[in-house]
Amino acid sequence: MKPWLTPPTGFAAALTAQLQATVPVLETERLRLRAPRIDEFDAYCTIFHSERWPHEGGSDLDAWLDYNQMIASWLLRGIGLFSIEAKADGTHLGFAAIDHEWGDPEVEIGWMLNDHAEGQGVATEAGQALLDFARSQGRSSVVSYVDAGHPRSAAVSTRLGGQRDAAAEAALSDTAFVFRHELKEQADG
Repeated sequence: MKPWLTPPTGFAAALTAQLQATVPVLETERLRLRAPRIDEFDAYCTIFHSERWPHEGGSDLDAWLDYNQMIASWLLRGIGLFSIEAKADGTHLGFAAIDHEWGDPEVEIGWMLNDHAEGQGVATEAGQALLDFARSQGRSSVVSYVDAGHPRSAAVSTRLGGQRDAAAEAALSDTAFVFRHELKEQADG
C-alpha cells in the first residue's frame, strides 16, 4: 500500500473523524451522501482515469490533488465533495460535489459514479440532493459543467431541470456545456 493512502491512527484518526463529522450528511430515499474517506481514493482514481471523465486524464498525482482540493473545499468554502453510498447496505457508489473549483466561474454541482452504479438513477438522485443542499444555503443558482462528449451527464442535468446557458458556455475556454439550475424557493404546500 502507498503510505500516503494509509488511514490515520491515534490522535490523527480522532481528529479526522471529528472533521468528517462536520460535513453535512444528505439522505435521499436510497442514498446517503457523506464525507469522503481516504480509503475511497482508489475508486476516485479509477473514475478519474476512465472515459467517463474525459476532460481530466492525467496522473495518479493529478487525481490525488483533485481529490484533496475538493475535500479541502469543505474547510475553505463550506462546500465540497461527498461520497455516495447505498443506504441499504453501505455500498460505495461514487461521488457527488458542490464545489467552486480553481478556474471555474461559478459554483458547480456534479457526480462521478463507479461502473456498477451507472444506469440506476443514482446521479439524478444525488444531484437532486445537491440542489436541495444548495437551496438550503441560500444560493440562487448553480451550474453543471458537462463535457460535450458526455451525453449521459447532460441528460442527468436536464432531468434535474438544468437549462443550457449559452452566455456561460461562450465565456468558457473549453467545449463544456453549462447547465444552469435555478434555485427558487419552493412554495409550501
